[in-house]
Amino acid sequence: MNNLILELQQLVGQTDRVSEALRLVADRFPGKTAFSTSFGVEDQAITHIIFTNNLPIRVFTLETGRLFPETYYVWNRTREIYQRDIEAYFPDTAALQRLITEKGPSSFYESVDNRKECCRIRKVEPLQRALQGVECWITGIRAEQSANRHDMSPVEWDAGNALVKFHPIYNWTLNQVWEFVRTHHIPYNPLHDKGFPSIGCQPCTRAVRDGEDFRAGRWWWEDQSKKECGLHAS
Repeated sequence: MNNLILELQQLVGQTDRVSEALRLVADRFPGKTAFSTSFGVEDQAITHIIFTNNLPIRVFTLETGRLFPETYYVWNRTREIYQRDIEAYFPDTAALQRLITEKGPSSFYESVDNRKECCRIRKVEPLQRALQGVECWITGIRAEQSANRHDMSPVEWDAGNALVKFHPIYNWTLNQVWEFVRTHHIPYNPLHDKGFPSIGCQPCTRAVRDGEDFRAGRWWWEDQSKKECGLHAS
């Protein structure tokens, strides 16, 4: 495992070697490597690399039931262009019905605990199902996205999910991501052009103003110190 980590760390950040890094983990964990996409620009870049290189990596998304219409657009456009399936994982119906019946459709605005409960039902639990049997989870996390993510490592051991977690474009700048996407004519969420650097559920995401933090548009009514939903909890 240490040799794998060293190899991956050498490859991370080199734009022209991401496909090599992804193939390395796919070969190291055959049939047990998966990439989670939320159709943001970083994820679209990685999806393009996986699909155009025909890498044996599952691609899945969490369908929370509250995504933007623009997210569904880029999801469908991606399927049309690459002719590949993207697996969808939904919240548990009984848990979601119970939440909305007991607390209403907008309880996440009322307290941090309520918001985390909604995220747990709509995202965290479906993710746990998506990762069953997975030994390497690939994400589109980049270091400069937030202070919390800056403290991560390109290759990590995720104790909570008992797997290796790999961020292949961890050291890329946002400019590098956009250069790659535009060079390869990769479809992206049009909300990015309207001031949305980070796109999640529609009720919990807004555009950011000039000078605001990358994650300022997520759960903006809460404390600004951390902007995570629990998917990437250490």
